[in-house]
Amino acid sequence: MNAKTLYWLIRREFWEHRGGFIWAPVITGIVFLVLNLMGIIGGEVFGSRNGFHFGPLEGQDLAAKIHSLDGHQLQEVGSALDLAMLSSSGLISVVFAFVVFFYCLGALYDDRRDRSILFWKSLPISDSATVLSKVIAAVLIAPIAVVICGVLTGIVMLLMFAIALSFHGVGVWSLLVLAHPFQVVGFLIASIPLYLLWALPTVGWLMLCSSWARAKPFLWAVVIPVALGVMISWFNLLGSAGFKSSWYWREIVARVLFSVFPGGWLRDSNFNHLGDNPESFNHFLSLSASYAVLAKPDVWIGAAAGIAMLAGAVWFRRWRDDS
Repeated sequence: MNAKTLYWLIRREFWEHRGGFIWAPVITGIVFLVLNLMGIIGGEVFGSRNGFHFGPLEGQDLAAKIHSLDGHQLQEVGSALDLAMLSSSGLISVVFAFVVFFYCLGALYDDRRDRSILFWKSLPISDSATVLSKVIAAVLIAPIAVVICGVLTGIVMLLMFAIALSFHGVGVWSLLVLAHPFQVVGFLIASIPLYLLWALPTVGWLMLCSSWARAKPFLWAVVIPVALGVMISWFNLLGSAGFKSSWYWREIVARVLFSVFPGGWLRDSNFNHLGDNPESFNHFLSLSASYAVLAKPDVWIGAAAGIAMLAGAVWFRRWRDDS
């Protein structure tokens, strides 16, 4: 496979889908910041109408208060700032997951529907290179745009609150030094390879449906696993199923339909006390905790199944005849 050809195929995907891969995260970040700005303005108006005043505490500014905090309290403040910064990336990631889902669903179906596949097959480009370029664009390159938008949105959000509080005489800039933006950025960047592995079952299944479905690939992609789940649940109620239906819904349906949502590999982590326990939050952001998921066999089994389904998608693209 020619690396230069693959590069231009990936560029082609971005040219054709830059609205989803680039502008969707950007617009989501802007909307998130606008909503935060509206919240700040609304709080100011509400406070002025009701006589609330937020300013220096007990004659001291916030920086002096911070110096009086112990180490554990400082970690709590820093963890809260990191969590706020991470929340913006989380919202953008949810929007991005829907973009990836429908992109993969139409990746191999759309060019058959509009007959543009005849043009691409006339070029010296293999079907495997075409499918691989779409996979790389969706789960390896495009997430970089999400990370960049998420980090910039989080930084701007913190600066907005800092500027708003500074108008009240609160020296909140000293709070920002307690945050760990590089740790958050490192966590997000290091999560991209994990996302690639985790998303392979969904990407493989959606592209397989996209390559063989003659019409309405969305219905086929959703109906087949859900219908099987309903049948298994029914047999389970009758007591004749060999395994619990909950396993099927969690390990099969969830993996083939929802693995494009980032962070799914952390589903067994405890999120309830991340804001209250800075040690657990720092552990959550550590690379060792993130990559510990690679020791679980379900990650590799799902990745192998996804690769097998992608191979099936290549086969169907090569031999499918809709004429």
